[in-house]
Amino acid sequence: MTTKRIDKLWENPGILQVNREAARAHYIPYGDASAAKAGKRGRSPFYRTLNGAWKFRYYPSVRQADLSFCEEGYDAGGWDELVVPSCWQTNGYDQLHYTNVNYPIPCDPPYVPDANPAGLYIWDFKTGERWVGKSNYVVFEGVNSCFYLWVNGAFVGYSQGSRVPAEFDITAHVRPGTNRMCVLVLKWCDGTYLEDQDLWRYSGIFRDVYLLAREKAHVRDVFVRQELSPDFGEAELRADIETTGPVTVKAELKDADGATVAASEAELDGRGTIGLPVARPTLWNAERPYLYELYVHAAGEVLRFPVGFRRIEIKDGVFTINGRAVKLKGVNRHDSHPSLGQTIPLNHMIRDLDLMKRHNVNTIRTSHYPNDPRFLDLCDEYGFYVIDEADLECHGIGAAYNWAEGAFHKLSANPDWKDAFVERAVRMVERDKNHPSVIVWSMGNESGYDANHIAMAEWTKGRDGSRPVHYEGAAPQYKGAANTDVLDLESRMYASVRAIEEYASDPGNKKPLFLCEYSHAMGNGPGDLNDYWDVIYSYPLLMGGCVWEWCDHGVRAETAEGVPFFAYGGDFGDKPNDGNFCIDGLVSPDRKPHTGLLELKQVIAPVRIEADDLAAGRIRVTNLYDFVDLSALCLHWTVTVDGAVASQGNVWRLEAGPHETQVVALPYDSPHAVRGRPILTVSCRLKEQTRWAEFGHEVAFAQFGLPSAAPASDAAAAAAGAGAAVEASQIGDLLVVEGFDFRHAFDLGAGTFVQLSKHGVPLLAAPARFVVWRAPTDNDRNVKQAWLNEGFDRADMKVYDCGWSRIGDSAVEIKASYSLGGYTKSPLLRGEAVWRIDGSGAVSLRTSVSVKESLGFLPRFGLQLTMPKGSEEVEYVGLGPHESYIDKRHSAKRGKYVMSVDDMFEHYIMPQENGSRYDTEWAIVSNELGMGLKFASPERFSFNASHYTPGDLTAATHDYKLKRRDETIVHLDYKMSGVGSNSCGPQLLEQYRLDEKRFDFELVVTPVFKEDE
Repeated sequence: MTTKRIDKLWENPGILQVNREAARAHYIPYGDASAAKAGKRGRSPFYRTLNGAWKFRYYPSVRQADLSFCEEGYDAGGWDELVVPSCWQTNGYDQLHYTNVNYPIPCDPPYVPDANPAGLYIWDFKTGERWVGKSNYVVFEGVNSCFYLWVNGAFVGYSQGSRVPAEFDITAHVRPGTNRMCVLVLKWCDGTYLEDQDLWRYSGIFRDVYLLAREKAHVRDVFVRQELSPDFGEAELRADIETTGPVTVKAELKDADGATVAASEAELDGRGTIGLPVARPTLWNAERPYLYELYVHAAGEVLRFPVGFRRIEIKDGVFTINGRAVKLKGVNRHDSHPSLGQTIPLNHMIRDLDLMKRHNVNTIRTSHYPNDPRFLDLCDEYGFYVIDEADLECHGIGAAYNWAEGAFHKLSANPDWKDAFVERAVRMVERDKNHPSVIVWSMGNESGYDANHIAMAEWTKGRDGSRPVHYEGAAPQYKGAANTDVLDLESRMYASVRAIEEYASDPGNKKPLFLCEYSHAMGNGPGDLNDYWDVIYSYPLLMGGCVWEWCDHGVRAETAEGVPFFAYGGDFGDKPNDGNFCIDGLVSPDRKPHTGLLELKQVIAPVRIEADDLAAGRIRVTNLYDFVDLSALCLHWTVTVDGAVASQGNVWRLEAGPHETQVVALPYDSPHAVRGRPILTVSCRLKEQTRWAEFGHEVAFAQFGLPSAAPASDAAAAAAGAGAAVEASQIGDLLVVEGFDFRHAFDLGAGTFVQLSKHGVPLLAAPARFVVWRAPTDNDRNVKQAWLNEGFDRADMKVYDCGWSRIGDSAVEIKASYSLGGYTKSPLLRGEAVWRIDGSGAVSLRTSVSVKESLGFLPRFGLQLTMPKGSEEVEYVGLGPHESYIDKRHSAKRGKYVMSVDDMFEHYIMPQENGSRYDTEWAIVSNELGMGLKFASPERFSFNASHYTPGDLTAATHDYKLKRRDETIVHLDYKMSGVGSNSCGPQLLEQYRLDEKRFDFELVVTPVFKEDE
């Protein structure tokens, strides 16, 4: 081990950098305007990437590291190679570790463990003669968590602050020919206390690294400001420019077609402003993201900046853009890749944005740090509103002190940490200030609130008063919160629907309310989106919010047997960990949409379709866009009768302006003479292909039941069959009931059917049973223990009395008195069941249930049937094609569906209740020949068919651990409670709970051969 030592800067919050350049706007200098417009930085003569395979050596502790690696002549021939950019944990070094609130190190700020893992990087590079005489800079876009830099054996500098750039002037150390750059990266530093975000704890040089060659006198920074006249008819672009010496600067503004709108030049030395007037500017917004381009010419370089003219204001408590009230329909997004960690390829960013656009998302909160700078370029172009958040979270400080009074504010109140707090705002604002997509600055996340946050906000408003400043940590529920006048928005996390309505209806509240996190999308959820948006649309003071969160943060892994799966906290032996709490997104790690995203898409859709006069074919189409009309959309309508298409057509012309409604006539024939159930489905679609979706992509839909004649019925045939004779015989407790083509058996001792068959084909593989248990969803995590304590998961049936009687020659009736309960506890419920078997073989159930008064709401109540191997085909009329629940159903369409049992299943990384179909009219589960059981009820019911029992799903910790059964498990539920978002959000709303203490349930189970129906 070497005796070389370095200054221990990583435990001093007063030293945040050594020799690092001041923060500036993000840009790449190009040689000419055409190259600048193309934006291909590799074509710039002033740019050279340092991305590639660096020499790398990992040490579990910096104390073990051979620090002589930075000296000239060091032989790194035996070292590993590691691609930069990357996270070293995703390449087999160190510990993959997920934790949410708790610090992964002892909480002793500013100190970190002596066993501080270190990564040593070496890169040899060449500089040509044309770089000689220029100022040479190296830019690290992101290094986690701090690093030291040497060039050719000379110490250059130090930096911390992981997710914003660090730039160093290396001119004095670079020579023509071969050079060596050495970087020491430490996993922990005092900045770690400010980077306690809910994520995998990655380390290393995880974003791009590159060299820049600049003239001695060049443009160092540009701040593109704008002033718009009150009526938006005139604008002035003011480019505040900082130079490193005397230089002639020309500023040229071009429109989206490349035509020059204005140009001017000035001799600048240090700081100056160039103004460019613009008449009748085309405004930027997320719906029509019109971009001008500002080209700054100086010293043989061309810099290009996007310009989007827009004005952000708060008027009478209402958040507005360009004078119009705007609702933010957002998601929280981390930089997250299932294989690369926080190193995000450009195409991966594009895939995210395509998916967001396709699902009507218009806002992104960069939780909880500035995302890769290229991401904001894309947001400018695609059209997204961005809440740009500083790289600041010290959530664990409260947990470390057991949430004692004032503990959460400990670091924000400590003046020794003021510069560290403020710098995180400075580096974010300076990097991202020129992006029109950035509409709000956020001062971090979950870090308490005191003087240091106030200093951050004051600096931000002083530097850029054109955008509001947000910080949720100042919400009133956090005791000890200091003065919040410096904050422009009222912000909440997971406030209930009732709470936001109370805020919005209070005339004393003057700030717009922003839900920076709401509706937790973990697992099978969220289930409360429509309730939120009914209220958000109703109150101007509510500006919208961002669902938590965009993607599951699963890490690609394999079992010892080579089975792939997505890992979560604890799968790598990491401690402390928060298990699968990182699996809480609207899309899977590989970006497959969950049904929660489909629900969000429909709930926040920018078009609302309502009935006007359905008999006359008239509907109302309301434009919920804030800036554009509906001319880019068309309507496709379809009338189906019992699943068959009766008529269809298109309406190509929509013209309603923003927030306007138009009545549209659909030329379908009157369905009054139709027998059956006619349903009108109206689909609002794109008329042309866009950057993010194909022609015909559905933006929104609506469905309506149309008036008709009496529904078609096979009641007469059923009555005839029901009148056929039945025979019944009892041997011991077994009652056998037979008819022309069926044979059923009922266990009187167990109070249930043990056999159903038709023409000798067995249709039941295990006794039928009443159930209340469902495999807890992630959003059941807070009520789960209460359910377990009451024995819901172990509830078996006790039969008190069971007897049977003949009803003439054509029916048998069985009456059973029963309860459901588990060991230790008194019965959960008591019931009376009446089963009736008629001559057709149909089994009718009527049960009356009384639930124990002291119980909370039940997960479900219904009948579970186990059908034999081969029962793979599912046909039903209800909501589909994907899963639906009482509070998560707006994205499902009513129709007739045929699918397999496997198709019914929704794969969640953590197995849980899934695949139920709410509001089912009837269903058939059969083999491929159509031999099976039909289920119907006078009232619509919830239905599910799966190859897994609730117990199977409850026991499995990962989806790959599920053992698929050959049998098909069918659930026919009177009701199932909703899914909500209580894994982090408020409790399940009362209207979605199965909390009735008395109810009746009726069901008919009929053996069928579908080919004969």
